[in-house]
Amino acid sequence: MARSFYTLDNKEATFDDVKHILYSGEKYIVFSLDGEDEDSKFAKLYKYSKERFPNKVFASADELPEEIPFSAFKLNGDGLIPVIAQDYKTNEVLMMAYMNEESYNKTLETGLMTYWSRSRQKLWTKGEESGHIQKMVSLTIDCDKDTILAKVDQTGPACHTGNPTCFFTPLEDAGVVENSSFKVFQDVYNVIADRKVNPREGSYTNYLFDKGIDKILKKVGEECTEIVIAAKNPDASEIKYEIADFLYHAMVLMVEKGVTWDEINDELARRE
Repeated sequence: MARSFYTLDNKEATFDDVKHILYSGEKYIVFSLDGEDEDSKFAKLYKYSKERFPNKVFASADELPEEIPFSAFKLNGDGLIPVIAQDYKTNEVLMMAYMNEESYNKTLETGLMTYWSRSRQKLWTKGEESGHIQKMVSLTIDCDKDTILAKVDQTGPACHTGNPTCFFTPLEDAGVVENSSFKVFQDVYNVIADRKVNPREGSYTNYLFDKGIDKILKKVGEECTEIVIAAKNPDASEIKYEIADFLYHAMVLMVEKGVTWDEINDELARRE
């Protein structure tokens, strides 16, 4: 059984339209290319979109990956399969719950993570009362087909206690320091974006936004030069400060132009 998809037949569509369709929750786009010349604007949009999203953009529904039916999953004695929810941005494990076939199908239908409550014996969509919903980004089955990994876009804390994740009670610690570089980038980006919406007196970030795009670009250029100068210094430690300054100003530019880290990640992934 092929997965559901969005048919793109608007010949005036742009790449921004393609991104909007995918980022709004559609898993696949099939371009309606019948009768299209390969040099047409629409055909070129397909080729570029296919390069950017090779696993999401197709020229025919026949090319779509086959869906593994729920009947192929290995369930426990209650007809349930465990689901591990993971933040798609930070890879942090958020929670574990169970699905039956009904909740699995509802998740696919709505794009919102829906589970089976063993205590209440009913379906529950994550966040239906708290508002802390989980938008499905992807579902992956493990090699034994007995556990699902759900990459999700989590709104608010995942745990009913108010903690970001349900896994916050330590049992043993080997002393290894954990560090998610992407989480740091996203956290700084979020602060910068918040400054733009909610200005704070004395904020350097707000000073840059107030001065406008030319000032921001000037600072980005200056920081590039500082990186070059620092790289020529025999003391390599100096360069980390200059790169950090550059990344901060680059993120101010990203917020000013409405570019997100998700879009940067997509572009880098395309180049792998």
